[in-house]
Amino acid sequence: MRSSCPVPPTAPWVLIAILWSGCTPAAFTTLTIYDSPQAFVRLETNRAVTEGSSLAHPATLSADRLAVILQGVIVEEPLTRMPLYDDLSVPRRHRVFSQDEVELFAPLLSLALARATPEEVVTFYRTQRLSAVRREVTSGGLYVQGEDLHFLLSNNRSDTHYVADLGMADTPDDRLTPLRAIAPQKGTLHFEPAEAHRTDGPRGLARLFHWDRRELIIRLDRIPDTLTTGTTR
Repeated sequence: MRSSCPVPPTAPWVLIAILWSGCTPAAFTTLTIYDSPQAFVRLETNRAVTEGSSLAHPATLSADRLAVILQGVIVEEPLTRMPLYDDLSVPRRHRVFSQDEVELFAPLLSLALARATPEEVVTFYRTQRLSAVRREVTSGGLYVQGEDLHFLLSNNRSDTHYVADLGMADTPDDRLTPLRAIAPQKGTLHFEPAEAHRTDGPRGLARLFHWDRRELIIRLDRIPDTLTTGTTR
């Protein structure tokens, strides 16, 4: 079968790699676990995420342990915050997920991981209306590889009107792309307990082709069954 994006014979190998990555099929949903106007949890195939690796799916991870993981995802906002654009009522270091979001997503993500195949990743999405024309979105995905859970936070309360502010059209398809950032992502991701956060990243050529994403690699053998004290609120 011929490629839909032919590459000139004289193109350098680097250019070939770039063009090939642009020609790979887009991610698509394979199974919807939960869907509402405000939130969803789905399974999808996404070659950019898995990078051709076979995932340890289906995976058994209880809703209680998923709740511990969700409550352990922390974002630390930049030192400089703008009153007109940033919610200064939220502490600079805070949990990404509210208790309501943890209670919603934990059992759904547990079910999704149990039904996922080695080619599928789990995606999640939550939107909240800010005004008649503006919404904010929190979305991302997760998958199990080896003994680790990879947690991707693509959007953390991202403003869907961000692009429109620059004179371009709004982003109507944010529900179709939960793993794509729709606005610049500020702050640094952390995980508690810290001993469960694996900081190893891609090395060598893998680093060259590792797409820009906010990702936590969580050691499942270090995750307690219940949340301990000392977690940032």
